[in-house]
Amino acid sequence: MQNEVNKNESSMVENKELNFSEFREVVLDDYRLVNESRQASLFGRKEVLTGKAKFGIFGDGKELAQIAMAKVFKNGDFRSGYYRDQTFHFAAGIYTIKEFFAQLYAHADVNFESSTAGRGMTCHFGTRSLNEDGSWKNLTEMKNSSADISCTAGQMIRLVGLAQASKLYRENKELAHLTQFSNNGNEIAFGTIGDASTSEGHFYEAINAVGVLQVPMLMSVWDDGYGISVSQKYQTTKQNISEILKGFQRDEHGEGYEILRVKGWDYAALCETYEQAAAICREHHRPVLVHVQEVTQPQGHSTSGSHERYKSRERLDWEANHDCIKKMREWIINSAIATAEELDAIEDSAKKHVRDLQKEAWADFNAPIKQEIIEVAAIFDEIEAESSHAQDVKYHKNVLKSTIDPTRKDIISNLRRVLRAVRNEKISGKQKLINWYTKAKEVNKDRYNTFLFTDTDESALKVQEVKPIYDETTKNVDGREILQACFDAAFARDPRLVAFGEDVGRIGDVNQGFAGLQEKYGENRIFDVGIREATIMGQGIGLAMRGLRPIAEIQYLDYIYYGLQPLADDVSSLSYRTKRGQKAPLIVRTRGHRLEGIWHAGSPIGTLINALRGMHLLVPRNMTQAAGFYNTLIKADEPALVIECLNGYRLKEKLPANIGEFTTPLGVPEVLIEGTDITLVTYGSCVRIAEEAALQLAEVGISVELVDVQSLLPFDIHHKIVESLKKTNRIIFLDEDMPGGATAFMMQQVIEVQKGYYYLDTEPRTITAKEHRPAYGSDGDYFSKPSVEDVFDAVYEMMQEVDSSRFPGIY
Repeated sequence: MQNEVNKNESSMVENKELNFSEFREVVLDDYRLVNESRQASLFGRKEVLTGKAKFGIFGDGKELAQIAMAKVFKNGDFRSGYYRDQTFHFAAGIYTIKEFFAQLYAHADVNFESSTAGRGMTCHFGTRSLNEDGSWKNLTEMKNSSADISCTAGQMIRLVGLAQASKLYRENKELAHLTQFSNNGNEIAFGTIGDASTSEGHFYEAINAVGVLQVPMLMSVWDDGYGISVSQKYQTTKQNISEILKGFQRDEHGEGYEILRVKGWDYAALCETYEQAAAICREHHRPVLVHVQEVTQPQGHSTSGSHERYKSRERLDWEANHDCIKKMREWIINSAIATAEELDAIEDSAKKHVRDLQKEAWADFNAPIKQEIIEVAAIFDEIEAESSHAQDVKYHKNVLKSTIDPTRKDIISNLRRVLRAVRNEKISGKQKLINWYTKAKEVNKDRYNTFLFTDTDESALKVQEVKPIYDETTKNVDGREILQACFDAAFARDPRLVAFGEDVGRIGDVNQGFAGLQEKYGENRIFDVGIREATIMGQGIGLAMRGLRPIAEIQYLDYIYYGLQPLADDVSSLSYRTKRGQKAPLIVRTRGHRLEGIWHAGSPIGTLINALRGMHLLVPRNMTQAAGFYNTLIKADEPALVIECLNGYRLKEKLPANIGEFTTPLGVPEVLIEGTDITLVTYGSCVRIAEEAALQLAEVGISVELVDVQSLLPFDIHHKIVESLKKTNRIIFLDEDMPGGATAFMMQQVIEVQKGYYYLDTEPRTITAKEHRPAYGSDGDYFSKPSVEDVFDAVYEMMQEVDSSRFPGIY
């Protein structure tokens, strides 16, 4: 055993040669930390079960592997993991145990809980990549952890982009000046996942993508044999993920992975394995998968239940005997590194230390709430002395003061009930309470409702509008040529830009928006990928988190459902869930609306509006407007989805002289036709339908004011549409979505938010596609989606209600 100790004395800290005393110090410090982390898990569960916290999910049983991983995690590196990596964060020095408890209590203050400011549940980590003003920090001077999401395997697809960024920074010399984001691409992207979650499609898609790209990803699988109550038998073929991934092993037949296996309780082997894995990744830019086997989960999956319900007595006994901390203790004693008494002292000290930190975190969380109760109760006393509803006021005061472990919900709920009780009274205390409540609403808004976007000086809403310029040299060209010229100018101007997707590289996308640009700018900037929409989106997120500016393409809008999960769960919530701690200015490019058939004519805009709050959703009517949006977004630092009109690439448009400079503002509708009888609101491909219908309606004496919203998120920020409604007093919303989709959203925005209700003379209406997918062919399109005749009839019928003699029935 002493030989094993000697062998490992040179491998505990990045190959630094250690004497025995130094080696012993490292080992015992690790033993202290794994015990502290275990105690954090144990105390965390108790805090939930006693009601101080809502829910707990912890990393107990995985401590040793995470200690080993942290040893090779350097400044500039990135982690994309899952919600059991607490020990790693403690060991890497990027999160404290006190913060761990602050997050458990949902302490809504970034100074106490830096990952989510109380917005995320336990063990959802993330370092702060941004300064207080939302600008980038120097990411090479810090250890980086991308913000966790609960969706199992969701971290995998982001990991692809985080790893690919290192390859781009190493190979594209035009990026050498971006030293705050990379040191010549020497950074590793570390991934972690539980074995059960390797059953998810995201895992296999990401593993394949990284194998193709050959990028420095170090992937760890924590294998404890279960996915909540479902054993490995039902999760994984052969019950062994590394066994079934053998085909990815790098060999004489081609590039692939290095696949390493190690026991989760073998401290020395873990340290050696991670040193080997990191060296391969960092030096050679090859992906490595580390399968950490025989991991345990001493407290079960979470505080929602107990694993005694689904694990056999034999399994529970095996887990107890193979607990990684127990095994480390045995190894230390057998190796004569320390005595049992010395380890007992470390364990006792760890327990006391963690208990003290837990108490401090609770006091920090609880003290401001108690102070607020004192303030509110004092005002209640004043109201009680004046009010005829004194008994009601006293009741709510006593409820508030006697509540064990009170929350701000308790304060505000009782406050509002008191104000309800004294609503008809004119007493001084009432106004004091209203003033307190008004101030509290603003503070709580900051705690819980801010930074859907990063709202920096680079906000898309702050980009100055530049009109397109047309002169005597202006040519009429295909819409696709407008986009190609726009992208050409953008890529010449900004080396951070990369574009990728199915068929984007060699042929310049299926509609030629990037035609010839790969040859001009190289395969590191404009490139093809496989048919894998989820990881295309994840790739974009990871690249954007590392300071690049990706344009990630979904070939057709109908296919966005494959990539919707990372957009909805990750990028659109990133700024919010980190309270502007991280950002990913990803531009997603796609094409949609009407063309042909069930899967190439979709317009599921209502789905996107509801799923993607936190992204801009832009729906240009032509390629000039689309190009203006791209120019705006490239100047900004916020994520967006741009939906080009699928049937507009070969329609003629004027090529602006300032193709690389003009911008289209977000949230600003454009009145295309002025009118007086009715306001018709639409976007995208429906604009051409509406324009033709407006011309035909003019022939029968109906004056239509046609408004192209252009941007659905944000929507009409200056309330331009309601100004039109004030003039016409009638409004119809038109699109190709299904009933109750984006037209319902637009109606809610204009009638409710903009108070358009007060200017209506006739009930508002919508014109939409049918409830089914569009049928194939010209007739299928005509009878599935709104036609010129449908729009004409809807407008005509509304006007018939106004003046039936002037507009008699047609049918």
